[in-house]
Amino acid sequence: MTAPVRPSFHEGQVLAAADLAATVGHARAAAARHARLLHDWGIADGLGLTEENRTDPATGARFVEVTVSAGVAVDGTGRELVVPEPVVLAEADFAAVNGADQPTAEPYPVFLAAAERVPTTAGTTSCGGGAEPTRVEESYQVLFGRLGDELLVAEQRPPAVGAPPADPPIRWLVLLGYVQWTDGHFTGTTTTARGVTVRYSGVRADTVSARSGELVLRTRPEAREGQPALVLSGDDPPNLVFGLYRGTGSVSPLMTVAANGNLTVAGSFSGRISAGSVLATSGTATDGMLLPLPSGVSPEEVADGRVLVHTYVTPRVPPSSTGTALQVPAEASVDDDRRVRCRLRLYDPTASPPQVFEHPGAVDFLVLVTVAATNGGG
Repeated sequence: MTAPVRPSFHEGQVLAAADLAATVGHARAAAARHARLLHDWGIADGLGLTEENRTDPATGARFVEVTVSAGVAVDGTGRELVVPEPVVLAEADFAAVNGADQPTAEPYPVFLAAAERVPTTAGTTSCGGGAEPTRVEESYQVLFGRLGDELLVAEQRPPAVGAPPADPPIRWLVLLGYVQWTDGHFTGTTTTARGVTVRYSGVRADTVSARSGELVLRTRPEAREGQPALVLSGDDPPNLVFGLYRGTGSVSPLMTVAANGNLTVAGSFSGRISAGSVLATSGTATDGMLLPLPSGVSPEEVADGRVLVHTYVTPRVPPSSTGTALQVPAEASVDDDRRVRCRLRLYDPTASPPQVFEHPGAVDFLVLVTVAATNGGG
């Protein structure tokens, strides 16, 4: 494939239709390469499947009218797909593709693809007397797929680096969502089925910079109260903030990293403990109980040896209820499963005859979990 060719003109040149078409083609190809190589293809805005409740007048059955909202998508060839106004999905078109299927609760995919149409008013009469179209409508078509056709989306391959956008009949499918079908009507919509979800456009970049001095990442196009945001600020002092949006549109910090490296956290840490640290928990346990692990330590970390567990138990010897009995610890231990074994031995010399017997007891415990420091101390 040759490199892109840009049309060039000079005074007195007779411009043929091919010259003007090459001018348009050069601009289209450049725009397509930009969209295809600097962005990830998908839905850029709108194009959601919306539902409107309806009732079948013949049967009284409830169903939904499904509409594709207006919006824009970019396919994997770099072609822009514009849906200028909402489109109601035709049940007859769905039935033509999937009407013979057995009843199922599985949702069916809905796709958007490019289409070209020549408007009926696009013809003009040239000096030679012929009528040729002078406009091409870069339109679209909404397609219903069969069950499993959503897998075709991942199998699509983009054109070569220097290629222009692919024009019909070459087809690139953009998944809009899924519809459910029951007794001749749509009954619901969803954005995910069988592990395949709607794809939205993205950006490919190694550097993202902000002109205002503040860069914000959030999970929705608009700020919503309670939604997370990551704010990188270059103001004085510079910092990195993770938090949640307030109703005012500002971000309430949950975690802040200052320019000097100081970390401020509104909540608490959990998860794997760092090397060289010690975590502890204490309390009282009775015979047969399992000693707990400190918060943040999992049984898996103990089982595979990532941490060491140290247990200390002290038997609790209650005072004698008679004032003459002697009570002493007979056993106070912890097995490899951290299960307490505590027995107290009671001897009453004033009893007739003197008796010695054992009963379950309780211990005060301390559990320490340690992680050995590395050679570097971290």
